[in-house]
This record gives sequence, C-alpha cells and structure tokens, in this order.
Amino acid sequence: MANPKFMKPVQPDADLAAVVGSTPIPRTEIIKKMWDYIKANGLQDKVNKRNINGDEKLLKLFGKPQVTMFELAGIISKHVK
Repeated sequence: MANPKFMKPVQPDADLAAVVGSTPIPRTEIIKKMWDYIKANGLQDKVNKRNINGDEKLLKLFGKPQVTMFELAGIISKHVK
C-alpha cells in the first residue's frame, strides 16, 4: 500500500517551482519531475551517477554545487508546504 503522506499534494516554494511548476503535486511526482529535469539537462555526474551537479536553478535548492541522489528527498522537504 502506498504511503498516503507521499500521495498528498504539497505546494512547491518559488525555488522548487522553477523546476517542477507551481501547482500542488504529490512528493512522488516532484521527485519524478526533478529526475526528468536532471536527465534532460545532463546534470547527473558522468563518473558517479549517484551525484547530481547543480545548475543555476538547482543551486538555489541544493545550497551547494553537488548532492547525492539520496539527499533529494530531504532537499525537497525543505521546499514544500
């Protein structure tokens, strides 16, 4: 059974909305859209695919130039209501 908390729509803040849009959506959809953005812009590290390199939009979310894929959920949590 899916965790209902992850299926509940949340509101992205302005920094996250620049990547995933401003409409309230479930966290699962935010993660999917983040990965779509990362892959479309070639931001996955070429050597270590678990690392994500920030571009201008992602630097505002990450607060540093690179994060691991395991940090994404925590970063997203800081940018939703």
